Amino acid sequence: MSIDYQVRLISFPNTVTKEAVTENEDGTYTIFISDKLSSIEQHEAFLHAYRHIAGNDFTKDNVDKIESDAHK
Repeated sequence: MSIDYQVRLISFPNTVTKEAVTENEDGTYTIFISDKLSSIEQHEAFLHAYRHIAGNDFTKDNVDKIESDAHK
C-alpha cells in the first residue's frame, strides 16, 4: 500500500497539540507537527499520525478505540 503524504512543521496556537492530520480532497494527507517539539518528539508525533493514516482511522467512529489502537 502506498500512502501519499506531506509533513509540515507549524506553530500550533496552544502547547498541548503535538500533531494533526488532514485528509486532502485529492486523497493525500497532510501531517502537521508542532515546531516546539524536540526532534525525537517530532518523530514520535509523525509515527502516531502515520498510524492513524495507515489504520484508515478517518473512516471510523469510535475515537477512544482509534486512540487506543494508535498507541499500541
